[in-house]
Amino acid sequence: MDLGISGRKAIVCGSSRGLGKACALSLAKAGCEVVINGMDAKRLSETANELRSSTNSKIMEVQGDITSQDGQSALAAKCPDPDILITNAGGPPFKDFRELERDSMLTGVTWNMISPIELIQKFVDGMVERGFGRILNITSVSVNMPVSGLDLSSGARAGLTAFCAGVCRSIAGTGVTINHIQPGFFDTDRYRAGIDALARQLGVEHDEAHAIRINEVPAKRAGTPEEFGDAAAFLCSMQAGYITGQSLLLDGGLYHSSF
Repeated sequence: MDLGISGRKAIVCGSSRGLGKACALSLAKAGCEVVINGMDAKRLSETANELRSSTNSKIMEVQGDITSQDGQSALAAKCPDPDILITNAGGPPFKDFRELERDSMLTGVTWNMISPIELIQKFVDGMVERGFGRILNITSVSVNMPVSGLDLSSGARAGLTAFCAGVCRSIAGTGVTINHIQPGFFDTDRYRAGIDALARQLGVEHDEAHAIRINEVPAKRAGTPEEFGDAAAFLCSMQAGYITGQSLLLDGGLYHSSF
């Protein structure tokens, strides 16, 4: 399917690996010029070269922490007028809620709620003026259902979802949409780190912990980053212009609900 976004400019945060990288790849395949971002300069460069060779699209790199003002300013300097913004940042590590200290809680809220809001503030008015924009926040299935040890991440991402609920409707008539994707278990480095934590908690090997986790999923497997990236690209497409204020669950049926 032609997504109708060839030539559009996209910023994908946290895209040197994992789900962010998958989003950048799918957008590049759709013909977008993509700004990718990451903390590790070497890994970012390797990802950029990989995307260039596999898609022939224009790929630009911004190394830095997008949860900081300097990191956000660097993104804006590289691409001041994006048509597409995908916010994504690693969440707080798995930890029992009793162990959370004030500073770590403030950091978690900054990563997963405040920073996406700041990025939206920075770019949304330009999108409104041009009459086209797609803003997509990568959140988590844990916004809808508890995942032990991810309480801080869940709370911050739920706050972002609620914040955007009113914002997206205030600009819905301008051609700009704001949506979210709530991933379940996708086979990424972050997922594998969670499996390691589960293995330590249960006193089992990594593969056994992975099997235990996957057995919870009706689809009986983890999702692939490619599946995630293509779903994200669709929500950024011309065809998705009537979809706003929605959270797409990509979880293999993990969250049990009729609605």
